[in-house]
Amino acid sequence: MTGALLQVDLTGDDVALADLGALIGRLADPTQAYEDVGQALITSTHDRWQRGVAPDGSPWPPSLRVIAHGGKTMILSSRLFRSITANVSPTGVEIGTNVIYAAIHQLGGVIQKAARTAVLHFKTNQRTGTSRFAKPGKADRARKAEIGAHAIRMPVRAYLGLDEDDPRTITTIFENYLSAGGQLQ
Repeated sequence: MTGALLQVDLTGDDVALADLGALIGRLADPTQAYEDVGQALITSTHDRWQRGVAPDGSPWPPSLRVIAHGGKTMILSSRLFRSITANVSPTGVEIGTNVIYAAIHQLGGVIQKAARTAVLHFKTNQRTGTSRFAKPGKADRARKAEIGAHAIRMPVRAYLGLDEDDPRTITTIFENYLSAGGQLQ
């Protein structure tokens, strides 16, 4: 035989065999490690969301609401933010959301709006005489308006994905999991 051969015989080494058995047991079902990875990735996603940056570190374009009134982009009701979850199995972990409008924010795109008629409700300020939009129950007058067909362009505001620190975090989680938190001897 040409080449090199290393042969290890663990016969009689009960400690090494027990450690190897424990490692094989952890490898058989790494669900707990994937749970930890899922939680770490949710935390990482939420952190980037608070900073308003994509996984590649680029800042999100500010929304029209933020430009006009201040605040943070994609944090008004926080529905999408709160919906980020991890789906864990013995073979992996998925991070995502079931919110219907999530994809247009992640990928960007164009929303085509059809022409329609809407009823606009107004309330008049008695002191100043100015009007403002109001809920139907609070309005003192209403008016029909024709709204033409138009397109709304949504910029990409990626929130799902791995940032530069996530691979190290995942590696550390699996190293700790496979070494049972450093308990192997």
